[in-house]
Amino acid sequence: MDRDMALKALRYNVKNENLVRHMLATEAIMRALARRFNENEDEWGLAGLLHDIDVEMTNGDLSIHSRPGAQMARDLGASEEVCHAILVHNEKHGEPCVSLMDKALFCTDPLTGLITAAALVRPDKKLSGVEVKSIRKRFKEERFAAGANREQIAECSEIGLEPDEFIALSLDAMKGVAGDLGL
Repeated sequence: MDRDMALKALRYNVKNENLVRHMLATEAIMRALARRFNENEDEWGLAGLLHDIDVEMTNGDLSIHSRPGAQMARDLGASEEVCHAILVHNEKHGEPCVSLMDKALFCTDPLTGLITAAALVRPDKKLSGVEVKSIRKRFKEERFAAGANREQIAECSEIGLEPDEFIALSLDAMKGVAGDLGL
């Protein structure tokens, strides 16, 4: 399985452009984390890119979401490690995050929303002017990007990163694909 095949499957299954952008952002962060931990960037990127491939087909039902997605990734030829990370990023199934990739995807998923929201409240609506300190400030505002689960983001300690380091790495990764994100 390669990225082009994954992207084609993603585009076939997901029509909501904001959701596609979320998955592209997650892919960028997962690739950056893989570099940081000397892991396989392509594998980690695929986990990020495909993690929500089933959201529209499951109508966002968290009791179902990620099970079909993990199977879709498997059918596309993704490794079992990628499929497991996709499955366990949804904690509603009660499956534990075991591998470093599992834990990385779990804490990365909600952070993309917080960073995106921080960009969208800026006058230029661009990532280029967003700084770590502004995201940390917004992190403390519960009603700002309320869907970005702060406890889940804080799980970055499980992969050995302090919150500021995790946010900085993620922000830089998203800035690297800002054009694809419309930010």
